[in-house]
Amino acid sequence: MPEKESGEMSRRYLLKALGGGAALLGLSKLPSAMAQVSGQAIQPMPGFTGPDANPYWGAVGPFVIYPQKLPLIQLTDRPVQLESPRHYFLTPFTPNAAFYVRWHLEDIPNAVSLSEWRLFVEGHVEKTLALTMSDLIKRFKSISIVAVNQCSGNSRSRFQPRVPGAQWGNGAMGNALFTGVRLKDLLDAAGVKAGSLQVQFEGLDRGRGQKDSAVHRYKKSLNLDDPVINESIVAYEMNGEPIPMLNGFPVRLVVPGKFSTYWTKSLTWIRVLNEPDANFWMTKTYCVPDTPRGNTTPKDVRDSLVKLVPVGTMPVRSFIIIPDGSGKIPLEMPVIVRGIAFSGSGRVVSVEFSADDGAAWSKARLGEDYGRYSFRTWEVTWIPKHTGKYVLAVRATDEKGNTQPDEGVWNPKGYLWNRIERQEVMVDVSQ
Repeated sequence: MPEKESGEMSRRYLLKALGGGAALLGLSKLPSAMAQVSGQAIQPMPGFTGPDANPYWGAVGPFVIYPQKLPLIQLTDRPVQLESPRHYFLTPFTPNAAFYVRWHLEDIPNAVSLSEWRLFVEGHVEKTLALTMSDLIKRFKSISIVAVNQCSGNSRSRFQPRVPGAQWGNGAMGNALFTGVRLKDLLDAAGVKAGSLQVQFEGLDRGRGQKDSAVHRYKKSLNLDDPVINESIVAYEMNGEPIPMLNGFPVRLVVPGKFSTYWTKSLTWIRVLNEPDANFWMTKTYCVPDTPRGNTTPKDVRDSLVKLVPVGTMPVRSFIIIPDGSGKIPLEMPVIVRGIAFSGSGRVVSVEFSADDGAAWSKARLGEDYGRYSFRTWEVTWIPKHTGKYVLAVRATDEKGNTQPDEGVWNPKGYLWNRIERQEVMVDVSQ
């Protein structure tokens, strides 16, 4: 875990930059659609259809390099969608440079001047606030929380029948230590008026449609009576460093336990509303069937039998990171199987491993507990007893008793996938 000292150093760095009135971070130019790594164009992998035909853990696409980022898998460049490769999930904290990227609108900020930037708290409040970065750091108590940020459509490529949208593999997620100020403290400073219902968030990104159109501005809201309001923070640090530009510099909202659709990047407006937010991003998309697991059928959707509600809490999930099936495993040699698990409903308390496609299960060893919203690493020592193909599987259980099912889910937007993960491996006699 990043140490407290590194956080204090980054805050001093921010304040020093403020004193100079300079733009602290900027991306001089975002890459074009033709991605290059070391001067060579990276060709995309072959296409696939559905979970059984997909040999890849991550998305199918070229590796690209963006500013402040290691090579990531590109799904689209407008808006920018980049997936983290599998090997970055061996540790509980995802490096900033390897953290996935998902924007909704085409025009994203590529430079922010902290001498000009303000965070506005407005709407149905007693006093409108226009806060500088210095205000956030000096006037409000800092707080840190470890939390998983996961795209609602993570693993969408596993859906059958296929659904539209970014065909993410499993890497549209990451875990980090976020430091900032409590959202509740900012709302209290502004004074929320009686009769307020929701709080809305908006960042600096913009779409290319008309200014009044749904795709020009990305706005999300939380109910003021949702307990997550008391846990959410406006973060200015990520793993002890300023937040990367592509992940929402200068500040982003952190809503622990909920999908990243609520984690507004480059946050600039916080608005208290006294009526329900009916904008496109709340009522027309990022919605799931009001059914167990958000599950439905294409027929029920066509027949308009499905009531949709905003997507919210992340279900429990777990993943095998190694072995990854890329090489043969020696017979009767101990193998350390490693992975991660998490849940939006509470800390992971149990991870079970199977080496026979789920016929028998054994307890895995859990790694350090960094909090109820964090990745929890796990490992198990496995000794294969015969040659040939094995199907490894993993499932997790959280403190609320939620356990991963062994059935897929289907809804028209491709959200909430959390089926038990499997990995085929081959065992052979050691040469």
